[in-house]
Amino acid sequence: MRKTPVIIIYIALMTLIVVASNFLVQFPVNARIAGIDLADILTWGAFSYPVAFLVTDLTNRQFGPSAARRVVFAGFVVGVSLSFFTAVPRIAIASGTAYLVGQLLDISVFNRLRRQAWWRAPLTGSLVGSVLDTAIFFSLAFAAFFVFLGPNDDFALEASAILGVLPADAPRWVSWAISDFAVKMLIGLVMLLPYGALMSVVKPMPAADAVPAKA
Repeated sequence: MRKTPVIIIYIALMTLIVVASNFLVQFPVNARIAGIDLADILTWGAFSYPVAFLVTDLTNRQFGPSAARRVVFAGFVVGVSLSFFTAVPRIAIASGTAYLVGQLLDISVFNRLRRQAWWRAPLTGSLVGSVLDTAIFFSLAFAAFFVFLGPNDDFALEASAILGVLPADAPRWVSWAISDFAVKMLIGLVMLLPYGALMSVVKPMPAADAVPAKA
């Protein structure tokens, strides 16, 4: 299979995920679990965005880290462009920075673990990338310290019970970050199913398989 057409497909998938996530982030999850009102802490964008890690990992598996970075940068251009049209600059900066750093970390971790058990590289890469992605986005977007990026969101900084049910209080954005990361972990586990199912189809090209584990 020729490389260029497949890379274009991966770029199209990444673009679709970024666009869908930018759209779905407008809609809260109207449900309650264990007394937690999810509409206060979670949007549907949290469920679509982690699929980006699957696209990155499949690209990395098939073509290696250089191709995966090209796919990520294409998604970055689309994501940042959309964010500046649909959100305030501070949110756009936070979103673009978190996406880029999280995805590039995923590529690096995946590449180091690519010769180990089949599930270890995609799971570890997506989880480590998600930690950084979540921490960067919610800190840059809402933490008072980063006011130099744009005005603080008073609602996000108001103290409230963590997740709406725990006895400890914290700024609302902390609950948003916790719930977002929990969903990313869940989706990261679920994405092992399509990744495993596609392993026999998405086979590493010789150049990708020859990439040193420390690269």
